[in-house]
Amino acid sequence: MNDGAIIFALANPDPEIDPEVAHLHADVVATGRSDHPNQINNVLVFPGFFRGLLDAQSHEVTSDMMVAAAEALADVVTEDELGPNYIIPSVFHSDLSTHVATAVREVAQRSRGN
Repeated sequence: MNDGAIIFALANPDPEIDPEVAHLHADVVATGRSDHPNQINNVLVFPGFFRGLLDAQSHEVTSDMMVAAAEALADVVTEDELGPNYIIPSVFHSDLSTHVATAVREVAQRSRGN
């Protein structure tokens, strides 16, 4: 693999490659498992996403809302925190849902003209 490789082995409960083996070949490894760093899971976005839709009283989901949610998720990790074992916030991060909800609500309200 090239230097700086990234592996997203997201199958659950058994990722496509064992995370311990993946770390031998990549700088960044993410899995769907909670027992390894960089857990990628839909729970990272869905609570906040739906809260934002409800708050905006939106009747649709748009690509712009999805992009806003992804950017909000990324913005939760600060430059100081960012590293090979912390590319995405924990599902237990206290501000995560609120941050995502705010971003989705703002986009939904703009699209409705509010």
